[in-house]
Amino acid sequence: MTELKTRPTDESVERFLDGIADERRRADCWRVARIMKKVTRSAPQMWGPSIVGYGSYHYRYESGREGDWFLTG
Repeated sequence: MTELKTRPTDESVERFLDGIADERRRADCWRVARIMKKVTRSAPQMWGPSIVGYGSYHYRYESGREGDWFLTG
C-alpha cells in the first residue's frame, strides 16, 4: 500500500510564511493564519512542504487503508 506524501512536518510555519516573496501576499497569509488559529483553536502545522494545516483527525476506510489528515488548511 502506498503512503501519503503529505504528512505533518516539524518545519516552521513562521519560516514558510516569512518566505513568501510578495509583501502583500505575505501580509494576507499572516492575516489568514491568525484568523484560522483563532477560529479553529488549533496551532498551525506544516503538512508537506507547502500546506499549513490546523487540527488533525485519523481516518480508516473499509479497505483497511488509514491515515491522518488536517481538519482544515
